[in-house]
Amino acid sequence: MIHVYEKEDVICVKGNIEGSGRKGRTVYVFLVDGMLIDTGPKCLESDLIPFYEDHSIELVTLTHSHEDHTGTASWIQENREIPIYIHEKGINICAQSCPYPKYRQMAWGIRKEFTALPLGETIQSRSQKWKVIYTPGHADDHISLFHEETGRLFSGDLFVDPKTKVIMDSESIPVIMNSIRTLLSYDFESMFCCHAGYIQDGKRMLKQKLTYLENLCSEVNSLHKEGLSIDEINKKLFPKKYPIVAVSGGEWDSLHIVSSIISDEKLIQYQ
Repeated sequence: MIHVYEKEDVICVKGNIEGSGRKGRTVYVFLVDGMLIDTGPKCLESDLIPFYEDHSIELVTLTHSHEDHTGTASWIQENREIPIYIHEKGINICAQSCPYPKYRQMAWGIRKEFTALPLGETIQSRSQKWKVIYTPGHADDHISLFHEETGRLFSGDLFVDPKTKVIMDSESIPVIMNSIRTLLSYDFESMFCCHAGYIQDGKRMLKQKLTYLENLCSEVNSLHKEGLSIDEINKKLFPKKYPIVAVSGGEWDSLHIVSSIISDEKLIQYQ
């Protein structure tokens, strides 16, 4: 099911995945100035096709290659003669059919392969030029989009929630924090998040997330200096076990938050 509304000249398409009360089962695609930002998951394709058919779309920009953001890109490519852009690190992933685990296939559907073009430093929609900001941490190919004249920011999956409790084993909290700091250097107020939707006070909320993560890093490092192991720190700071940990076979876990803070391997990679 989808719900369509408009905020600040942006058409927001909210997709709700039925049959699950688990948080994170709401996903957005956005249409602004003829540019579609993300394409939602494959399981929403039948709901999204009528929207695509009723609106003028001149290009697609993907914030990253995860399946809940690229699921209907193949339909668009097969039925519309328009370019699809992604960060260069995501091009090979997009060319693969369903390159993700079974539990994610069940959650989001089975995405088909498609051909994507590399993003540059800017992307031109119908009448507006957007700054492409490389914001890794959640994914190696993650980007955000900023339009200076209107102050609109599209943050992909960098925000999602002000208090992160679990992450994937491929993610890095220190790298995410650096990406948030990068975004906070721009002059924006509202933010369009692919899971939280339109956030009017986006800059304040993103600052709030950064403060939470900074405090979390301080706690983790303090406990680590006291001699606690990663597992002990995790149990102390995150006593609640979320269902996604078991469902994903450990791909999602609070343990990865702690280990990514203690290890600076990924942070060095992006410096």
